[in-house]
Amino acid sequence: MSQPSTGARPDATGHVEEVRAAVQGLLPRALDDLRTLVAIPSVADERLYPRAECERAARWVADAFRAEGIDTRLEVTPDGSQVVLGHRPGPDGAPTVLLYAHYDVQPPLDDAAWTSPPFELTERDGRLYGRGAADCKGNVVTHLTALRALRALGGDDLPVGVRLVVEGSEEQGTGGLDRWVEANPGALAADAMLVQDTGNAELGLPTLTVTLRGAANVVVHVEALEGEIHSGMFGGAAPDALAALVAILASLRDEHGDTTIDGVPAAVAHGTWDGVAYDEDQFRRDAGVLDGVGLVGTGSVADRLWARPVVTILGIDAPSVVGSAAAIQPRASARLNLRVPPGADAQDLQDKLVAHLEAHAPWGVRVRVERDAVGQPFAARTSGHVFDTLTGALADAYGRETVTAGQGGSIPLCNVLAGQYPDAEIVLLGVEEPACLIHAPNESVAPSEIENLAVGEALFLARLGEG
Repeated sequence: MSQPSTGARPDATGHVEEVRAAVQGLLPRALDDLRTLVAIPSVADERLYPRAECERAARWVADAFRAEGIDTRLEVTPDGSQVVLGHRPGPDGAPTVLLYAHYDVQPPLDDAAWTSPPFELTERDGRLYGRGAADCKGNVVTHLTALRALRALGGDDLPVGVRLVVEGSEEQGTGGLDRWVEANPGALAADAMLVQDTGNAELGLPTLTVTLRGAANVVVHVEALEGEIHSGMFGGAAPDALAALVAILASLRDEHGDTTIDGVPAAVAHGTWDGVAYDEDQFRRDAGVLDGVGLVGTGSVADRLWARPVVTILGIDAPSVVGSAAAIQPRASARLNLRVPPGADAQDLQDKLVAHLEAHAPWGVRVRVERDAVGQPFAARTSGHVFDTLTGALADAYGRETVTAGQGGSIPLCNVLAGQYPDAEIVLLGVEEPACLIHAPNESVAPSEIENLAVGEALFLARLGEG
């Protein structure tokens, strides 16, 4: 149920304290909602959790936004997951804003590594711990709280039209919503799109994510022998597939740790970042780098994270240490993740990576490369009315100037939306910040991020509606 209306919707000047008071009054309810959502183990992998849990989360989200005046429905996407779609028209002539989040979460991983149960929201040292508390259920309740605050201040009216999209398989990367959007042109038309699945560069620093690296994975297979042979009888002359794979993988970084792929232009390989900096000591803490271990690469930390390609070895097929025999390996494989910065083409870099792997194979070993689908990088427009309005609203909400950052991860949906709706301004933000440890055990969220972001979102919607 909405808070009692004051009949005074915030105008274009913001009425920041009025909005903050409304959000603060709603915050206990928001945290109760988060507790309810976190308790639903909505992992979109039926090998781990029943599909019914994701369906339960989808129904909760649909019901919660319907109670706030958004006409919601559930649609099944091509990957079999459910997306919550909603719409509420705005006043005549008002713009429409699409609000995005996702209700599915990563699996807990190692239950024993959690200090408290992963699906039980637990307060500890001023933070709230639980799987999905930040990524991305904290963003779901932030959207809800912003809408509730506006209705409380405006007599149940909203200053803009609202479209809602809360998907259920983002963490699995199956592209169900991407394909649904492509198959339903015009269904999500909006003037502005708030993709709330990123976050601030540091706690309490309002940050708009303006670039995403693309991704292009490959699996490289190396073969050298018909079968295993004794390392004592044949070692020293027989070609070793595992050693060959190691040599190929070593060719992907230079002595400084910079990624080296043959044919990649220097402007791409050594790109620079001109947004917010990432302090090296802070990065070491955030990444959990061990004492005495250096960082890889040259340039600033932000350059390396957001403006340059990087190849990461995700896995290797080779005998485990325990139970290994004195044998030369006939074959070996590795899965590689190539992150592609804005300004580069993911398909082109994948082609160059494949050519590099083949060219750097020693001893004439046979190399075969399997390609995964590519995801292109994304760059948001940073000069439009939406961006300017949101920048100001967040600065007022947090009491600090808004900065821009990149994100090393990929959100392919952004490119799909940009292709389908080229006139819409797409901006990325969210409650996540480095201390949240998203995707890791002991994920958490700071309640202050939910409060401040809800204030900023409410101010943004009010000011956008005023023109």
